[in-house]
Formats: sequence, C-alpha cells, structure tokens
Amino acid sequence: QAQLVESGGGLVQAGGSLRLSCASSGIIVGNNLMGWYRQAPGKQRELVANIGGSGSTNYADSVKGRFTISRDNAKSTVYLQMNSLKPEDTAVYYCNTRDIWSRSYWGQGTQVTVSS
Repeated sequence: QAQLVESGGGLVQAGGSLRLSCASSGIIVGNNLMGWYRQAPGKQRELVANIGGSGSTNYADSVKGRFTISRDNAKSTVYLQMNSLKPEDTAVYYCNTRDIWSRSYWGQGTQVTVSS
C-alpha cells in the first residue's frame, strides 16, 4: 500500500527543538520533491519546506534559519529538523510527495505544539 508515515511531533517549550520524519512506502518518488506543509487551526495549509532529489531546498520565510529539511533517497525518507521553535509554529505538520506518475500523496499528519 502506497503511503507516507510521519513521526516525531509532540509538545515542546518555546526555543526547543523537534525532528520530524516521513517515511514513504510503495511510492516511486524518483527525484520528485518531498516536502512538509503545516496547517494551524483556522488557517490554510501552507508550505514549510521542500527538497528535490538532488538536495535543492526551499523554505518558507517564517522558518528560514530555524528549520532544516533533508532526505535520504535510499530510504525514501524526508526529515524536518526544527530549532528555536515558536508558539506560532504550532500546527499539524503533513508530509507530501508525488510519484513518478505525478500522483500526489499526503501523510496523516503529526501534531506539533509549542508552548510559550
């Protein structure tokens, strides 16, 4: 079954760190982008960061300098290292990718809560 499975969310105090992981199974990603999105209550889902197969990255302005995205192509896994977390980073974080036939896949989401 093709799926993305996220892990690593939780509750952390402001200034703390978390590392999210997203493992894909049954999906032929190739060099397609793998990315992280987030959705806070009452807000639209937004891009946090994405990374290409060659390692090129793109970040939302709000997380530049604090978050780092990486991927392990051999494991078809993407990571998001989140440092200096702020209360406004509180959201459900979703992993996303497309397969080589351009079909989009979303993970189930993992909650990140940053307390002030």
